[in-house]
Amino acid sequence: MATLMIQGTTSDAGKSTVVAGLCRVLARRGVSVAPFKPQNMALNSAVTADGGEIGRSTALQALAAGVEAHSDMNPVLLKPESDRGAQVILRGRVHGHMDALDYHAYKREAKATVLAAWEALSARFDVIIAEGAGSPAEINLRANDIANMGFAEPVDCPVILVGDIDRGGVFAQLVGTLELLSESERARTRGFIINRFRGDLALLQPGLDWLEAHTAKPVLGTLPYLQGLLLDAEDSLGLSGRQVGEPALRVAVPALPRISNHNDFDPLRLHPRVELTFVGSDQAMPPADLILLPGSKSTRRDLAWLRAQGWEGAIRRHLRYGGRVLGICGGFQMLGQAIHDPEGHDGSPGTTQGLGLLEFETRMGAAKQLRNVSGRLLPEGVPIAGYEIHHGFSAGPALARPFCELAGRPEGAISEDGRVMGTYLHGLFDTAESCAALLGRCGLDENDTAVDLAAHRQAELERLADALEQHLDMAAIERLLGL
Repeated sequence: MATLMIQGTTSDAGKSTVVAGLCRVLARRGVSVAPFKPQNMALNSAVTADGGEIGRSTALQALAAGVEAHSDMNPVLLKPESDRGAQVILRGRVHGHMDALDYHAYKREAKATVLAAWEALSARFDVIIAEGAGSPAEINLRANDIANMGFAEPVDCPVILVGDIDRGGVFAQLVGTLELLSESERARTRGFIINRFRGDLALLQPGLDWLEAHTAKPVLGTLPYLQGLLLDAEDSLGLSGRQVGEPALRVAVPALPRISNHNDFDPLRLHPRVELTFVGSDQAMPPADLILLPGSKSTRRDLAWLRAQGWEGAIRRHLRYGGRVLGICGGFQMLGQAIHDPEGHDGSPGTTQGLGLLEFETRMGAAKQLRNVSGRLLPEGVPIAGYEIHHGFSAGPALARPFCELAGRPEGAISEDGRVMGTYLHGLFDTAESCAALLGRCGLDENDTAVDLAAHRQAELERLADALEQHLDMAAIERLLGL
């Protein structure tokens, strides 16, 4: 077993992308490889083969490696519920809720969970490509660290540091980060990767030469800016799309403060005939054929935000003029008559009145539904598949008109006129058939072919791996892994 860790000078420096690319490169070479992220903070998550929950980017890296996602690959997942608190998931299961200070103290215990998961994963794979979080130079978080060097030191693995040149100041990023590490941490940092470079490499070469001379560490590669690369993100909304010409369908999504699993909308971002718009604070809702209410990690508080932004009235006007509304997970719960939370699982105990667009009520509970599911969309009968990650149970007359059937059970709801729809199912647009059927309900011509997201992911991973093969010193990386 060998472990290599990819750390970054900042969040979004490219750690997740490099790990995914390395997993695919090594898998193509016949290496038994798995990703590992000791600690992740993200609201985009996935259900694993063992029925646990991990960060969405780690699940994508498992796909890149050609293996099933497992809860051991991301043993600590933090799902923010407010600016100061988060739900803590350990090895795929809810451990509890903690504020930032309590969790900072708890990290001593969490380290044992991280190391146990790493050992279990190491017993099943020959190579582990680990990913750090944020930056190893965050001085205020160094005590009890489990995300970066606090993992690399006890397992004694080499580290490669990634910097993002597209942000500017990449040499300051790399040298400054190295300067703030301890002597042993600097020694285990074995080289650099510069990410998202645009232009003529000859113009960058004097800087690379200086960096190697100044630090006595090699630059293991300069990765180009891969225009239009769209892979499952940890959290950033990634608003880029691939619309061609005049849109045939306009879709609006409120950018909720605690929006979760917004990767549900990646197939719509990629659809050449769909204009997808995320609407932020104090922005007017644009003209739309379909309003999508996304998942939320704090449904009641995000519903209050929605009302404060004027969305309730805008949604009712939208429906009066013939538009459609689809709520997913927390967005589905918002469509009902009330959300009851007597024990405070979704914030302060109490009840919040829903939008009242579908006749059902939701009661929050401690248990969390985690499952991968498949079935058929109703009434079309086309195949549909995805996953459920939610607290709460919904009941009421509206559920007698289900949105779909999953494993033989009715799920979700549709209004009598078909204009209001809701479901707990994430990933409902991922398959081309279900995406085409749902967009067809909203007026998109059946000849406007939907995106096959599974095929798109594989093509993007191959494109990424090709770039790494061309621009990284893979021989040096294989030597670090003892291959």
